[in-house]
Amino acid sequence: MLLLAAVLFSGPAHAGIDDAINNFTAPIATVIGQIVFFKITIAGAELPLVVLWLVAGAVFFTFYMGFVNIRGFGHAIRLVRGDYADPDSAGEVSHFQALATAVSGTVGIGNIGGVAVAVTVGGAGATFWLIVAGFLGMSTKFVECTLGVKYRNENPDASVSGGPMYYLRQGLSERGMPGFGKFMGTLYAIGIFVGALGIGNMFQSNQAYVQLNNVAGGALDGYGWLVGLILACIVFSVIIGGIKSIASVTEKIVPFMAVFYCVFALIVIMMNGSAIPQAIANIFTGAFTGEGVAGGALGALIIGFQRAVFSNEAGIGSASIAHAAVRTDEPVTEGYVSLLEPFIDTIVICTITALVIGTSQVADPNFAGDATGIAMTSAAFERQLSWFPIPLAFAGLLFAFSTMISWSYYGLKGWTYLFGEGEMGQNGYKVLYCLFVVLGCVVQLGPILDISDALVFLICVPNILGLYFLAPIVKREMQSYMARLESGEIKSFRH
Repeated sequence: MLLLAAVLFSGPAHAGIDDAINNFTAPIATVIGQIVFFKITIAGAELPLVVLWLVAGAVFFTFYMGFVNIRGFGHAIRLVRGDYADPDSAGEVSHFQALATAVSGTVGIGNIGGVAVAVTVGGAGATFWLIVAGFLGMSTKFVECTLGVKYRNENPDASVSGGPMYYLRQGLSERGMPGFGKFMGTLYAIGIFVGALGIGNMFQSNQAYVQLNNVAGGALDGYGWLVGLILACIVFSVIIGGIKSIASVTEKIVPFMAVFYCVFALIVIMMNGSAIPQAIANIFTGAFTGEGVAGGALGALIIGFQRAVFSNEAGIGSASIAHAAVRTDEPVTEGYVSLLEPFIDTIVICTITALVIGTSQVADPNFAGDATGIAMTSAAFERQLSWFPIPLAFAGLLFAFSTMISWSYYGLKGWTYLFGEGEMGQNGYKVLYCLFVVLGCVVQLGPILDISDALVFLICVPNILGLYFLAPIVKREMQSYMARLESGEIKSFRH
């Protein structure tokens, strides 16, 4: 098998395959990308309509749910801590495991490199709007994850299947739109399945290989197939056990990688201590003046919002698939838990990354040279910790791995929605998914990844639209739950 892989994925042979596939898919990717990421120009700044769609939804849900992102934060922490966990409830994983799985699907390369791009293009002020968008996105997560649990299917083997495809079909059917709901559920399932193979898999494995090869000084050139096979075997060993196996890994790896990255980031920020006041001042002044940014303050706002929605995926609906597997009889509890996801991903990790870069820029405006993306972030760390590119590459590898195993589950639920819950079909999907892990390391298929990326954001259209229709159901669930909580009918299990 190793010899076959070496023959297929090395040398001019696979380069020719790359070119053939890229030439075929490039026009498709261009058309889909232009539709999904269609931009309008406002005061010199380009705004993708899909970002406006996501942010508008987040603003609406924040007000409609009475700022649940603030009022529900404390209760979310108590739920994750297990204060209200009933082990006899239906479901497969704990509140903490569901949160860890969902966070692992969003915390990735974008938190390291994507923030650097946002700061480069949108200036320091983009950080402020990134935080605002993360705060608003908490409300969207609350709505979609509540619905993910409420409309989940409990299968005969005690497993569960949930997510936008289920709440779009069943929820809209209850609202008198069965045909529309079925169509939107199917559209979503196709999008999440394709997106899982591309942006949730191939892109991640490719970035993992690139980082390893950079640290190795190019020693892995031509061995992408081997790195891919090893990575695929590790991924397969986790995902073959289903959501319980995935959750048991993410509940350990997510806290570790988040703390690991944030501790070193805070060390660098403290080492740039004298630059902190100016870096923070630049964030606020840049947010409202947008100096040096196309479109001024509006340009900084657009870039910040775009980076946030691309990072935490609020409105995409993917996280509700993981949260649907939680053990609970109260759907709204998982809505509260999901509030923590954009907070961790965007408000904490992305902001810390922005401060690492911002304080480095104040201390030395030319610290990164021409570097952008993850190379710029790496340069900011290396400026104070010369040896840190190696641990940073390790953190990036963990981020990529955790994203791959979480997105394998998202894609699986899209697959089972379309083709049924049969065990053989599920195992076939998992083998296919791991094949794409290998492909990501050896085949440079830019247009295919562009199509995948576009489809992931295309599915936010039916998802957000469905959330508008189903928001009153979530609000009733929330009001009923809070009334019973305040009356003492719902009691804590922690003594």
